[in-house]
This record gives sequence, C-alpha cells and structure tokens, in this order.
Amino acid sequence: MSKERARRRAAREHEAALRAAARAAEQERRERREARVRALKARTSGRVRVTPVGRPTGSLAARRRRQTWWLVAGLVVANALLWFVRPDWEARLGAAVLTVLAFPVLRLLLFSRR
Repeated sequence: MSKERARRRAAREHEAALRAAARAAEQERRERREARVRALKARTSGRVRVTPVGRPTGSLAARRRRQTWWLVAGLVVANALLWFVRPDWEARLGAAVLTVLAFPVLRLLLFSRR
C-alpha cells in the first residue's frame, strides 16, 4: 500500500512540476512581450500624431491637398470663362458635367508618381 501511495505522490509531484514549468514559461513570455511593448512605446513617444478626424498629416498629404486645390481652382476658372463666353445653358451644364467626370482623370494624369 505504501508503494502505491508513493507512486501516486510522485505522479502528482511530477504533474505539479510540469504545471509550474508551464506557468513559468508563460510568465517569461509575457514579461518579454511587455518589455518589447515598453521599448516600442519609448522609441515612438512624441513622434506619433493621431488626428481625431482621420485626416492624413505630413508633407505628402499637404502636397496632395495643395495639388487638388490648384486643380479644382483651375477647373472652376475654366467653367467661369465658359459661363461668360457661351450664353446657352446646354453648354454650361455640359461643361459642368464634363468637369466633374474629368476631375479624377486629370488628377491622375497630372499628379501621378507612377
């Protein structure tokens, strides 16, 4: 009977040792991950700007906004000239529709970097 108890106790101790090793390994993984996260936050603190409205920031986004503004301004001026040159409403309306349809194509052709 005592041999059976000793064998069961050894099995319990072995299982407890396995669980303790698994807990220790999990704790070590968690600590390594937290250290990586802390290091990343320390490296990027103060440099990451988050805008609440989702508007892109930076010099490339500013250049794109400026290019888009100039294209829209040019198309408005062209429509205004047509408005004064042509008296018929069909031409005015056709030019407005053509402007709306041509805007994405012109933006791609004029400002694409590819």
